[in-house]
Amino acid sequence: MPYVRNWLHCVWGTKNRVHFLPDGKKYEVISHIRTNAGVKGIYIDFLNGYSEHLHCLILLNCDQTLSKVIQLIKGESSYWINKNKLIKSKFEWADEYYGASVSESHLNKVREYIKNQEEHHRNKSWEEECDEFIKHYGFSQYKG
Repeated sequence: MPYVRNWLHCVWGTKNRVHFLPDGKKYEVISHIRTNAGVKGIYIDFLNGYSEHLHCLILLNCDQTLSKVIQLIKGESSYWINKNKLIKSKFEWADEYYGASVSESHLNKVREYIKNQEEHHRNKSWEEECDEFIKHYGFSQYKG
């Protein structure tokens, strides 16, 4: 049996950075994503976000890939949002996402960062946060 611990901090946003997640809807979407992820064997440790993006702390199983996990989360949640007409127009997540590994010693720091998104974005826009991720992790391009 393999013993693997792959913690990842993932972030994805809405297509064209549309602000669609007012607090009530955001928590409904988060609750649904958590439930659906559990059914699919995806372990989400922490999940929160702001009106146009979500942050997620995921522990990958040994047989999971980040691209497949994100595809399952984003694809099913956008289908569910549209099916349940949570917003008036058609909802889509942006194609891109961020994913960076997290060491065990930094888990609590990442959890706190994800937990405090509302406070964090009082002073910093999603665009500024994206630019910081690109710079901090050495990502070369973001196609907003």
